[in-house]
Amino acid sequence: MRAEPKFYFSLRSPYSWLALEDLTAHHGELARSLTWLPFWDPEATMLAELEDAGGGFCYASMSREKHLYILQDVRRAAAARGLPMTWPVDRAPRWEVPHLACLAADREGRMPDLAVALTRARWHHGRNICDPGTVAAVASELGLDGARMAAAVSVPEVRAAAVRTLLAAYHDGVFGVPLFVRGPAKYWGVERLDAFASALGIAPAAPTDVAPPATDSTEPPTDFTARLPLGSDMGHAGGCG
Repeated sequence: MRAEPKFYFSLRSPYSWLALEDLTAHHGELARSLTWLPFWDPEATMLAELEDAGGGFCYASMSREKHLYILQDVRRAAAARGLPMTWPVDRAPRWEVPHLACLAADREGRMPDLAVALTRARWHHGRNICDPGTVAAVASELGLDGARMAAAVSVPEVRAAAVRTLLAAYHDGVFGVPLFVRGPAKYWGVERLDAFASALGIAPAAPTDVAPPATDSTEPPTDFTARLPLGSDMGHAGGCG
């Protein structure tokens, strides 16, 4: 039996955002065939549960110099794609809130829809997707139960699914995103998407019915007073890790 193709993404990561845009715009068949798996920095309680299950989480601090480079690189990449961008400012974010909402949406077969919508809310408009109110509003616009999606972070069944998802990431050796996986083969970074599709024998297809973004852009604010982030979602051009 051939291994299923997987797509590890993070709503926090600018490179995951770019991969989502490229995936939905140019690889519709692939987008529909992938198993979408969210990847985020777990909070202390979930990290302990993950470790109790035999897993772990790979993270590292990032230098100021790399942070400056990413600001430039993502802005260039977004402009090249004609994508609007408002660089979000994160203050005490809870990444479990939007990512577990995606897992709740997956129970209705809607994870890709919510993942794309939340990603665009964050990177196109600078909205705080760690705010349950924002999650509820975005989910409701898709016809989902917004209140239920926003409250998923506290639902035991969804939290158990979250631990299983992070455990799968641990066993797949996920160290950064976006990461495309099939069996032992890994393709890290938005620039590896075409190679991954080619390896699966899938040629670029017509755009999916995901609406294309507008072409205006917003210069991102540069706020270096905040602590540089820890996590697996910030990294080199094309991939975060």
